Amino acid sequence: MPTTTVRWVTGKQFIGIDSTKHSVVLSTGDEGVGVKPSEMLLIALSACTAVDVVDILAKKRMPLSSFEMIATGEQDPNPPWPYRKINLKYVVRGKGLTDKAVAQAIQLSEEKYCSVAATVRGVAEITTEYEILAEE
Repeated sequence: MPTTTVRWVTGKQFIGIDSTKHSVVLSTGDEGVGVKPSEMLLIALSACTAVDVVDILAKKRMPLSSFEMIATGEQDPNPPWPYRKINLKYVVRGKGLTDKAVAQAIQLSEEKYCSVAATVRGVAEITTEYEILAEE
């Protein structure tokens, strides 16, 4: 069972440590250093599905030369400010990529493999889009 630890550093700054001892700096954004916890959720969702999509495309013999995700979240205006809508945009580049392969990889990740998406989906509507860039 995964276990994480969050340690207070100073002010509104914390260090988050995962079960494999990797760490990330977190803060409210006022401290100048650290990721906002609410935005860490967007990063976690993006990273979770990114791992799947890259892996699925590699298994389809469509390796990527570049990959980027942009996550945009719409939060309620009042506390506790839950996300209600999240859009994930995949920007991919690779030789021989097809719309069908990219769309299928995204769908498999979203519906079958990404644990963060499965958790968030009950609260926020997740939409996706992708762009295939021309190979340079």
